[in-house]
Amino acid sequence: MLFPLLQSPPQQFAELLAQYFAEIWNFLIFIGRVSGVIIVLVGAILWFTETNTSRGKSFVFSGILLSIVIQYFVMFPPSFSLG
Repeated sequence: MLFPLLQSPPQQFAELLAQYFAEIWNFLIFIGRVSGVIIVLVGAILWFTETNTSRGKSFVFSGILLSIVIQYFVMFPPSFSLG
C-alpha cells in the first residue's frame, strides 16, 4: 500500500480483508501444528502403555496425517497468505 489516499475504498477494504485472512491463516497453521504433535503424543502414550492400543495407533497415524496436510499447506499457501 504505497499511497493509501489514492486508492478507492473497495481496494482498501479488499486489502484489509486479505490481511485479516492472512492472520487467520497463520493462526490456523499454528493450531494445526500443535494439534498434530499433541495427537501423536497422546496416541503414543495410549499405544505403548497398552491402555488402548487400537485407539493409540489410530491417534498416531491421524496425527501424522494431520502434520503432513499442514505441511502441505505451509509449502503451498493460498494467494491471500503470501502478502
